[in-house]
Amino acid sequence: MPSALPDGEPVPDDGALPASALAGAADRPLGFYLHVPYCATRCGYCDFNTYTATELRGTGGVLASRDNYAETLVDEVRLARKVLGDDPRPVRTVFVGGGTPTLLDAGDLVRMLAAVRDEFGLAEDAEVTTEANPESVDPEYLAALREGGFNRISFGMQSARQHVLKVLDRTHTPGRPEACVAEARAAGFEHVNLDLIYGTPGESDDDWRASLDAVIGAGPDHVSAYALIVEEGTQLARRIRRGEVPMTDDDVHADRYLIADEVLSGAGFEWYEVSNWATSPAGRCLHNELYWRGADWWGA
Repeated sequence: MPSALPDGEPVPDDGALPASALAGAADRPLGFYLHVPYCATRCGYCDFNTYTATELRGTGGVLASRDNYAETLVDEVRLARKVLGDDPRPVRTVFVGGGTPTLLDAGDLVRMLAAVRDEFGLAEDAEVTTEANPESVDPEYLAALREGGFNRISFGMQSARQHVLKVLDRTHTPGRPEACVAEARAAGFEHVNLDLIYGTPGESDDDWRASLDAVIGAGPDHVSAYALIVEEGTQLARRIRRGEVPMTDDDVHADRYLIADEVLSGAGFEWYEVSNWATSPAGRCLHNELYWRGADWWGA
């Protein structure tokens, strides 16, 4: 017996979307989230759907390969076209996240984007973003992404302090994210984001201010600052439970958030969404806004 939606409408057996999901769709923007689950190493705080090379190897060999991942994802985009039928909407935003998408060849990411363009078309002013770790790109790679249609990139910086990065199990060196911003600008990227995390065990207010100052000095037009959430099952949670590192107090998180808003606002960034600041409306992450405003999106 087929399962049912909350309103009692049966879920179609053929994978098609129920009529209720398509009602009014023509009036809503459409976006795509493309997930790349691979990571070189697992960060101690991360509970996302990500896998290192050893985690993708079973007794029979490799369970999932980076070599053919793009091909598999392209098949899912083609499936989306079949499911959505003659939906006429061009795609407004594409966000490639992970994991570390830039562990794939730049050509693979471009091919994934091309599948969305070929099957649905991209809006004339479409925002096309990929996440990247600072150590996984170089100027040649960034140039290939930009030439292939990406116009926004988000680097995981997290902190400017080495001892904070160590607690988070981040492998890049301080200063590399800032260099990546310059390289992305040189490659022609119009919009660049740096991600920060506050509230890491052992981080001080001075550490946090140093990270904010480093971000501002790098010159991105967007900053995301997230409070560290210690998720059960992660390496960081186990370290805290064993007493190896202290748990950060919620009041400290609140203070760091206020510091972020003070420093970023003073540098010309405008707060526009819970954890995000941009230097102008054009610098805002449209894909995030698509989620918050209840638009339509397809995850592959």
